[in-house]
Amino acid sequence: MEGATAESVARMLHVQVPAAATETKAAHLQGLQDDGLIMAFALPTGEVDKFVAQLKPEEPLSLREQPLPRNTNPSTPFSHLGLPEPDLLAGVSEGQVCAPCEDNLNWLKVAVAQVDDRTSRVYLIGAD
Repeated sequence: MEGATAESVARMLHVQVPAAATETKAAHLQGLQDDGLIMAFALPTGEVDKFVAQLKPEEPLSLREQPLPRNTNPSTPFSHLGLPEPDLLAGVSEGQVCAPCEDNLNWLKVAVAQVDDRTSRVYLIGAD
């Protein structure tokens, strides 16, 4: 949707983007029934656990060693942001944060992929 910013998407996802985050990108994708909300940012790997803990996931994130054979979220593709799909990456920690969530947010998932020795990318995927 035009006019969507990282700040507006973060508000809709009920998350606080860490001050140390870089390369923050977000999109609000209009759907037929629900809107897709996606956000991603790079974070020093040592700060990822603190960020994930503030999300209060329903269960600890699980590690998926291998890429999935296909993207499971075709309505919220990160390719819109010029990023690789977390489903198609190996070594991704992921999990459900909430379902249902606050206000109009139906569900929120998080995925974390290591970018290099010092940096990880956090992916947030939600439906409004």
